[in-house]
Formats: sequence, structure tokens, C-alpha cells
Amino acid sequence: MQNEINIPIILNAVRKVGNVFLNDYKQNTIPQTMDELLKQLEDIDTICLTSLKEDLLAEFPDVLWHDGDEFDNNSQRKPDESNEYWLCDAMDGAIQYVQHIAGWTINLVLVRQGKPVFSVIFDPLANEIFWAKEGHGAFMNDKPLQISNKTDLDIMLAVFEYGHHDKSTDKLSKKIGNTVAQLVQNFGIVRNYGPHGLQLAYVGAGRIDLFVQEDIDTHNWIAGILIAKEAGAEILSTNGNPWKWGDENLLVASKSTTEKYLKITK
Repeated sequence: MQNEINIPIILNAVRKVGNVFLNDYKQNTIPQTMDELLKQLEDIDTICLTSLKEDLLAEFPDVLWHDGDEFDNNSQRKPDESNEYWLCDAMDGAIQYVQHIAGWTINLVLVRQGKPVFSVIFDPLANEIFWAKEGHGAFMNDKPLQISNKTDLDIMLAVFEYGHHDKSTDKLSKKIGNTVAQLVQNFGIVRNYGPHGLQLAYVGAGRIDLFVQEDIDTHNWIAGILIAKEAGAEILSTNGNPWKWGDENLLVASKSTTEKYLKITK
């Protein structure tokens, strides 16, 4: 039997562990070797998942957990076979966290029958918690989100992202380079901010006008995808088709802005 979604319990669990990391922010030594980096990233995962599992177990005793592995592209091509599970990006922007830089969040998604039905992204530094329930809208704290209604590309903020793609060929690198060039030539402001999910939530909040990425990054996207969608954004692949789990690229913006972008890139 599927659990009803007790929103306050989920939000409180995510906020709680996010604030644990906030209290320890900039207290670590910035890693100087790969071993030191991997150890700190592992510790972040352990602390985050342990706290979330403990706080959500009583309310969701039968919901399984899948730890999102952003380094394993194959695991991101389709949802788990489980009917219902949690997908946690323990810290989106963990590199920023260990480097003492802003731009890190705690992301959690409830997946049912292969699609996200509830997601939350907590930014402890800003004390902003973005969340969405399928069919019920998207919110920042208690405020409903609304996407940008800009029509002039010259005042739009577009962001591009990239993940841990296969570097054995330069084909994808060239594609990403072409995308960035097209953005720079056509949009007023172009940035690469860092935490994928938060950037997608910012599309939902009207802070970012367009998000585009050319390589697969499902586990980093999925929490933000639901938030942006529930706020009114179109969720597409970069060929203009509706995005589906396993697609190797992502385009998110208002309908009018995606139409302009696709016209530019034809």
C-alpha cells in the first residue's frame, strides 16, 4: 500500500540534515588529494542518508532507498524497478561545499511507478526550501512558484550545465561548446552556477529563464524537474520532444522561451 505524502515530515527531515551541514560549513580542511576529496564526499553521503532514513522510516516504513550515483550513467537511464522509492542526491554541489563555496543543496525525490511525485531541494545558506507535489504546484517555503514571463532574450538569464560525461571522445565536448556559443550569441546573460537541481528550481521561481544540458544527469535533474514542471515550465529534450527518463539532454524554460531556443539551434 502506498503511503500518503506527509509533506511537513519530509520537509522537516530535509531541513534538519541541511542545517547540520550548515553548522559545519567551512569547518573542514579543503581537500588537497583525491583520497581526501573522496573521503569527504563519502562522509557527506553517510551523514545525509543516515539522518534522512532515520527521520522518514516511521512515516514511510515500506519505501525503499536508491542512492543516486551521478558517476554511473547507466544507472540513470531508467528508474528502479521498485514501485516506490526515495532517490537522494545527498548533496548537489558537494564540491562547492568542501571547497567552502556557496551553491550546495540537499535534494530528495519520492518516485512512484517510474516518475517523481514529490521532490524537495533545500538551500541552507539561503534558508529556502523548494518543493513540489505532482499535480499540486511548486513552492518555495510556503510561497507558490511562477516561471518567468520574459519575452526578450536580451534580458534573459540562461544557464548551461554538464555532468560527469565520458571524456574518451571529444564529440560531446564539442556539442557542449556549440551549445554555450549559441547561448552567448543569443541570450543577454549566460552563467554556469553549479547545483543542477537548484538551477531547475530557480527556473520554477522565475530567477533563471532557461536551463540546458547536453549530457545525461538524471539523478541531479529529477528533483528540480518536478519543481520546474509544477511551476509551469516545459520539460524537453534538446530536440524539442518531451523529456523522458533516460534522455541524454535536458531543456527547461517557459513554452515561449523553449520555442525561441529551438528555433535558434535548428
